[in-house]
Order: sequence, then structure tokens, then C-alpha cells
Amino acid sequence: MAVRPAEGYAGNITPQLAWSWVQAGEAVLVDVRSDAEREWVGFVPGSVALAWKQWPGMVANPDFDAGLRAAVATGQKTVLLCRSGVRSIAAARRATELGLEAYNILEGFEGDPDELAHRGRKGGWRYHGLPWRQG
Repeated sequence: MAVRPAEGYAGNITPQLAWSWVQAGEAVLVDVRSDAEREWVGFVPGSVALAWKQWPGMVANPDFDAGLRAAVATGQKTVLLCRSGVRSIAAARRATELGLEAYNILEGFEGDPDELAHRGRKGGWRYHGLPWRQG
């Protein structure tokens, strides 16, 4: 449950460490998946829904910077969650550019694909039994 070094942002962390920081009030959990992903696949109650990109076309969210600044109080860590931990890296880099202490959550919400390309069976927020809801 240690922070793993990263280039361009504070580091990579496990879903369990992210949740412990959120529960302790040390961090704000920001879900950077699209609205459709959160609706179809599930979401973390109490997280800030702030898409990095949106459908159609996965266009960059022009309100991302302002939304992030509004969501995170001074002195709080920002922990960023996406599907697999790729978009959240880009979002963590941007958050760092904005002056925030930002971390990428490894494995994302759904985890890595297995040998059949199915998600949810190899890591991820849901796999580890952390709080989430459907619909």
C-alpha cells in the first residue's frame, strides 16, 4: 500500500490506499470516466464525477480544470479513477499542472483484461470489494 513513483504527478496508488485516504478525509476521489461509463458499469458513491473526455467521440472536457479546482480543497490529495488507469494518468498530470497533489489509482474501476479480454476479474476497484453502486 505504498505510493509508487510516477513521472509528472505525485504517484500511483492501489485502490485500497486511495479508499483509506478518502475515508480519512485526506483525499477527494475524482472519477474521470465518461457519464455513460459511470451509468452503465457503476460508480463509487461520494466520488466526484468529472469526465476527462466525453462521448460522442471522446472529446476533451472543457470544464475539467474548473471542476477539479472546485472539487478539491486546499491541502487535500486528489485520487483519480478511470476504467483501467490510463485516462487517470493524463488527468493526474493535468491536476499536477494545476498545483494539486494528484495520484493515479492503479487498475482503475474495472481492472486489467484477462486472457479473454474480460474486465473485472484481474484487479480494479470492484474486484477488491470497495464500495460501488450500479445505475
